[in-house]
Amino acid sequence: MSGSPVERAGSTRFIFFFIVLINLSFLSLSIEARSSGQHASFPPRGWNSYDSFCWTISEAEFLQSAEIVSKRLLPHGYQYVVVDYLWYRKKVEGAFVDSLGFDVIDEWGRLHPDPTRWPSSKGGKGFTEVAEKVHRMGLKFGIHVMGGISTQAYNANTLVMDSVKGGAYEESGRQWRAKDIGIKEKACAWMSHGFMSVNTKLGAGKAFLRSLYRQYAEWGVDFIKHDCVFGTDFNIEEITFVSEVLKELDRPVLYSISPGTSVTPTLAKEVSHLVNMYRITGDDWDIWKDVVSHFDISRDLSASSMIGALGLQGKSWPDLDMLPLGWLTDQGSNIGPHRACKLNLEEQKTQMTLWSIAKSPLMFGGDVRNLDDATYNLITNPTLLEINHYSSNNKEFQYFTARRVSRNNHTSYPHHPTGNNISTKHAFGLTSCKEPKANTWSIVDKNRGQICWNQYSTEKQEKPFCLYNRKVPLASEEETKHNQLFQGKVHLQTNYKAESCLGASSKQKLTSKDYSRGALSPCKLDANQMWELHSNGTLENSYSGLCAVLNPVKAEASSNGVRSWIATGRRGEVYIAFFNLNEVKTTVTAKISDIATALRGKKNLEGASCKSHELWSGKDFGPTKDSVSIQVESHGPALFVLHCSQA
Repeated sequence: MSGSPVERAGSTRFIFFFIVLINLSFLSLSIEARSSGQHASFPPRGWNSYDSFCWTISEAEFLQSAEIVSKRLLPHGYQYVVVDYLWYRKKVEGAFVDSLGFDVIDEWGRLHPDPTRWPSSKGGKGFTEVAEKVHRMGLKFGIHVMGGISTQAYNANTLVMDSVKGGAYEESGRQWRAKDIGIKEKACAWMSHGFMSVNTKLGAGKAFLRSLYRQYAEWGVDFIKHDCVFGTDFNIEEITFVSEVLKELDRPVLYSISPGTSVTPTLAKEVSHLVNMYRITGDDWDIWKDVVSHFDISRDLSASSMIGALGLQGKSWPDLDMLPLGWLTDQGSNIGPHRACKLNLEEQKTQMTLWSIAKSPLMFGGDVRNLDDATYNLITNPTLLEINHYSSNNKEFQYFTARRVSRNNHTSYPHHPTGNNISTKHAFGLTSCKEPKANTWSIVDKNRGQICWNQYSTEKQEKPFCLYNRKVPLASEEETKHNQLFQGKVHLQTNYKAESCLGASSKQKLTSKDYSRGALSPCKLDANQMWELHSNGTLENSYSGLCAVLNPVKAEASSNGVRSWIATGRRGEVYIAFFNLNEVKTTVTAKISDIATALRGKKNLEGASCKSHELWSGKDFGPTKDSVSIQVESHGPALFVLHCSQA
């Protein structure tokens, strides 16, 4: 219940000084990060151009945005400004996200900024002048890059540069070219006309990648977002080699990978030590279902101790993706910012609260030139930023009581960990081959090439899900190449006489609410359609190296749509957040004793008297030894800051 006027006045003074301390912390943030000797000591913060400009941003627009970030957001720890993808694409008629032939490349097949949009890049200077201007603003400069080599460079068969010795790369008495290293059968699934994987087993393949990242460093790049190499586009060989190249540089470059479709804790553990940020969902847009989709994977990564784990020359952070707030564009658009965020204010607060308490990197995506007060106050909220950088023991909290509020009735229910929210339906998906659940495929009928998944049929006596391998009729030259590339691998179909083959990764870029289900398309020489059944029961895809599974499909919405997270602060405070995913107002209550149990070792909570401040309502509560409780708006959050002491 609310305290007395005297208590409220005392609490108000405490909150005031607490906020002052937070702001002082952020002013000294860069000094503390440098003195720690670690790279990415805290979840990185910054601004990325994608949500507001897609691929169309110009040098003038970028530098204008960077200037605003420097003045308004840098004091709050937002220090990176990042040009997202296709900065090398000419903005002319016919050019779009997956077009071919509109990119600017040099004689070595390396991409350069479009000089029309980025005039300072003329004369082969790349982003050098832009980076220098960004650095003079006190910011750090980042770019987005795609995995592998561009299709345009492959078709031009450009020479591979030897950035160590200079000139063309030579081995075995010859010079190597793009067609020697590019694997056109492993084109990026969602940008198949744009990029393909590089053979990192070849010295020339490694030389090409090294020449790329050394050039980025020469330009003054501080942050690299490496796309189409993670999630269902997994390419551990390229991630590993790029990480090694970045270690060789004379200054640290923050390394981020994406996208994050179908990421699991097992997959995260394979890359976390190689990078500083890794996406854990598909693209996040201003859709409520996209926001909700982050709760389960955030919980799983926290439970697996992945938040702030060992990373490249420092730490690594699970990345919930950019914050699509404020003034935005649309996915895949050819135009810049032209519309407002579709999330209502409660939904925006839920997103920012979850991103902060899950310690995700905070990369704002809206147009900073048109930054409204509500959005600015949200992304610079001192309590959320304090939690995002300095809290610990961050985890989902599962013991609370929720009561839906309506005009006609109040329905109460306790929330406890349960597995009852899963339907009996299952969908085809991908996971790390190291997951135990991947080892459940077997050959049922050799004559028909029938391969079946047995896990759920064993448990529930259901008819097993089966696939059939098929040797696609190919011309002799194609068949020879097929056998060279995919020896021992097969096309799979959903029935014995099907005309289409099963591909693993989606041909479209997925958003957070989506997950890869596989897709049928005409059979062709494509790594995405090639599979290999191993003796341990795993069915591995040749494109991503991930293995096929059947995943339970979650119900569209559970009956108890409330989630909660807890964390501890650096000054002894305790944070507890409630998230009401319901369509109606809900009263949520948590006992102090349950919070103490969840935060093992937090002895000052046991039998303690707690005062609290709720961030979004601005209300003060306590003192109490029993519980914290509040009515939470539909799709909204509540965030308590508890200060407890022994009586």
